[in-house]
Amino acid sequence: MKSRCIAALLFTAVLAVSCVSKPITISDDLTPAELIQRGQEASDRNRFSTALQYYAAVIERFPFDIDNILAAEYEIAFIHYKQKKYDIAKVEFNNILERYNTPDEELLPPSFKILSNMILGKIKEIEDRRNKIAPQSL
Repeated sequence: MKSRCIAALLFTAVLAVSCVSKPITISDDLTPAELIQRGQEASDRNRFSTALQYYAAVIERFPFDIDNILAAEYEIAFIHYKQKKYDIAKVEFNNILERYNTPDEELLPPSFKILSNMILGKIKEIEDRRNKIAPQSL
């Protein structure tokens, strides 16, 4: 139940962000893999709003496909990391990691746990560098 609430909140946040730019039309017959692929292609071209819309479609259309939901959630968090929206990305990566704190962890793909921890480590390094530099510049 908690993961559904998190997914719903995440979807709402992504939808709100993607509504800032022009909404795209996404065919109803696309599979989760096709949606994720199109999202990755858009992200590779720095068309982040478009990518977010594809990932949101995965979450909305396939609410019980945990593997693809994790993939979409990871990609959303990674976009925010690439955009240097570290506070948002941290929350999203931690939400992903929270999914692994259940007895069903063994059923989840381990890659998203590993990648989320790795990116959170990079964000911490960036924040530590910023905090180290900031007091000296005063």
